Amino acid sequence: MASSASVSPAAASHLPCSPRRLPRPRPRLRPRLLRSARPRLVACHADTLLPSSSPAAAAAACASTASANGFSDWLREHGLPPGKVAILDRPVPCFREGKDLPLHYVAAGQDLEAGDVAFEVPMSLVVTLERVLGDESVAELLTTNKLSELACLALYLMYEKKQGQDSFWYPYIKELDRQRGRGQLAVESPLLWTESELNYLKGSPIKDEVVARDEGIRREYNELDTLWFMAGSLFQQYPFDIPTEAFPFEIFKQAFVAVQSCVVHLQKVSLARRFALVPLGPPLLTYKSNCKAMLTAVGDSVRLVVDRPYKAGEPIIVWCGPQPNSRLLLNYGFIDEDNPYDRIVIEASLNIEDPQFQEKRMVAQRNGKLAIQNFHVCVGKEKETIAEMLPYLRLGYISDPDEMQSILSSEGDTCPVSPCTERAVLDQLVGYLESRLADYPTTLDEDDAMLADGNLEPKKEVATRLVRLEKKLLHGCLQAANEFINDLPDHTVSPCPAPFAPELK
Repeated sequence: MASSASVSPAAASHLPCSPRRLPRPRPRLRPRLLRSARPRLVACHADTLLPSSSPAAAAAACASTASANGFSDWLREHGLPPGKVAILDRPVPCFREGKDLPLHYVAAGQDLEAGDVAFEVPMSLVVTLERVLGDESVAELLTTNKLSELACLALYLMYEKKQGQDSFWYPYIKELDRQRGRGQLAVESPLLWTESELNYLKGSPIKDEVVARDEGIRREYNELDTLWFMAGSLFQQYPFDIPTEAFPFEIFKQAFVAVQSCVVHLQKVSLARRFALVPLGPPLLTYKSNCKAMLTAVGDSVRLVVDRPYKAGEPIIVWCGPQPNSRLLLNYGFIDEDNPYDRIVIEASLNIEDPQFQEKRMVAQRNGKLAIQNFHVCVGKEKETIAEMLPYLRLGYISDPDEMQSILSSEGDTCPVSPCTERAVLDQLVGYLESRLADYPTTLDEDDAMLADGNLEPKKEVATRLVRLEKKLLHGCLQAANEFINDLPDHTVSPCPAPFAPELK
């Protein structure tokens, strides 16, 4: 399963070097890695990672480039066993003045069946904190203090990139640079969008998430020198300045987001191996929310077993974890229209100015809720969520001390107290949902028209798809609230006043 990345971590920029001129790094010994006999390959312009016995792979792979050839040559030379995949090109829909090369992706190199092992990467070719720091106790100390695994991995690759071709990881870093952290929609994380591009997301809570994530990355940047001093034996080999002097914040941020977009969260491994950068893994693999295949640690390697049949040339799909589309965009630069885990959040909170706040908080806690409670609106579950919110909101509308005492002495959720209170609760919900929909600069129909036109640039398209899905969830909630109003027995009742009504965000 892919990691959601702690403080940051979706698609991003390349792993950049500081523009500062620094001394040329001293040559160093490269790690001793497992080597295996190199299989004879199909003659083709594409890069295939399987022996020449499969003509289907050659036909499927002939659209790739010499860049991929160099990357997979490096993998094979350092222990990658023969596999059943190929690296192909995915055209980029929007070029930067014609300078963007096609993205690479991992495809089936031959017909596959569910349960086949697509590839297996030895741990000697996987970047983890165990590999970076060489000391699991140091890794644990760092990641339980102020630095995430992503920050440590990003810093390591930044220093390695400064070494150029002297670095053992040069072919892998070069491939990451080519991808620039972009996912299957060729879009970077909004963390790297301009202010004008972020306006594509106006009305969406993700704009606030971008700001919060950016602040988290900056806090980690300010702690980078801690890593330098705590892991001195590692960084002695780099004749460069300490991190915050060698790399400006924006450079670190680009590297951090790039690492975030391709890190894999391995299960049932030690802490130092938990977050891993796996060649042939993301962003070369295609993420899907309704897939079961995932990269798993097996012994001293990372293996991918496919969960469905493939024809040669089809992109290999892996599970991206139970993440909503807002998180997929923030972490990996894409959204999944068929995401069963998609959701939005409605925050409700009891009014702290309410004289009966403590009693209401006790009732809420007794029913598994907090004074500030997030309600998750999931796809197809809009009415259930509104029904779950009603008892919590009713609680906030109670003002009579005797009614409050009666509720304290009873068990279960707060039932309808009076017709006027029920109408007031539902009216508040309707007003909140309408206001939230009004925050978006476009309507659902306008979004549909823009997407149908097919001329949106990639970032605007993915942003439009995200806000469209958010609006559909909000419209579902609005429809549910209006249905509850229609079910009220008396529509002539006016809403009760509520001086300490709950707050909705």
